[in-house]
Amino acid sequence: MTTLLAGDIGGTKTLLALYGVEHGELRQRRCARFPSADWADFSALVNHFLAEGPADEPHPVSACFAVAGPVRGGRVQLTNLPWLLEQNALAAACGLGAVELVNDFAVLIYGLPHLADHQQAPLRPRPADPQAPVAILGAGTGLGVAFGIPTPQGLVAMASEASHGSFAPRSAEEWALKQWLQADLGLQRLSIERVVSGTGLGEVMRWLLATDPAGPSHPLAASPVADLPAAVAAAAEAGDPLALRARQLWLGAYGNAAGDLALHSLCLGGLWVGGGTAAKQLPQLQSEAFLGPLRAKGRLSAVVEQVPVMALTDPEAGLFSAACRARTLLGWMGH
Repeated sequence: MTTLLAGDIGGTKTLLALYGVEHGELRQRRCARFPSADWADFSALVNHFLAEGPADEPHPVSACFAVAGPVRGGRVQLTNLPWLLEQNALAAACGLGAVELVNDFAVLIYGLPHLADHQQAPLRPRPADPQAPVAILGAGTGLGVAFGIPTPQGLVAMASEASHGSFAPRSAEEWALKQWLQADLGLQRLSIERVVSGTGLGEVMRWLLATDPAGPSHPLAASPVADLPAAVAAAAEAGDPLALRARQLWLGAYGNAAGDLALHSLCLGGLWVGGGTAAKQLPQLQSEAFLGPLRAKGRLSAVVEQVPVMALTDPEAGLFSAACRARTLLGWMGH
């Protein structure tokens, strides 16, 4: 059985897994989690993981690693780790036939065509065009964006910094939020990510606490909160009016950004909403608070209406997607 290696490298933890390819399907055979900071050298970590397996375990032929940072020419300096990774050096050090490094958000593109039902949830089901582009955005600490371009060899992932485009208010309320945040943060312009991200939910709440008549007496205004976005989400679930207003505004801005991405990419192959908030906020993403602004695109609303929209809910989607890419590398190697 052909074996491949997948990894998801983060500043805090690194996931490594071996997969077998059986009848064209990926089957995870072994997985382990490691504290990233415990290892000075990534190739040493990989070799340690491979050595932990049983003696008769086949050595992987190819590998794909999702990395937190921009990949240039097969090299990446990890954002929060002192690791400089290079594809060819890793292949030589770990005895691998092929290695590819991919940005940890862009890598998700490679898994999208292979997702099972339990890894995603429909937000707006529509027929997908397999010859059309796909796209994904995901609010976590920041806002990730990536595109997938179809080719005869499969999707090609394109990383994007679209989240750093300018935030465009759609209402007087959003305009007031924009003006307040720019002044409070000392910015000349406000990016989409400042509002549409996990951090952005906290920023929306800070604005309401500072400007709404109910703000000064609100429990979240009494003392600094270590994780304001999580506190806002919990308060909204409990029915707190100000937190509900913050979540509603945030969802509208998120839906608007998703609709803009659909216009930019014409992703009739599908638009996925991922990131750390997707599974936690699934009922809200399925609501009109999100879907209404997504499709409200004026003369091109009918075009956006054709785009299938799904939520990516698998917490290990990065690892799975890296495995999908490693399987593609196998094909290029003639396996």
